[in-house]
Amino acid sequence: MIFLKILLIVLIVLLALFLLTFLIYMFNLDMKLFAKLEPLLGKVYDRRKRDPKV
Repeated sequence: MIFLKILLIVLIVLLALFLLTFLIYMFNLDMKLFAKLEPLLGKVYDRRKRDPKV
């Protein structure tokens, strides 16, 4: 009985993770988030010291 409860919980968690990743994929949310973060990341990258020999 306890095995079935654990199995049910694992299946629900896996289903929730699948639905979350599916929504991120369908609405292209990862690239929308990166578009919002790109100016902030650009400032950090532009301030970095570079090796002139490279």
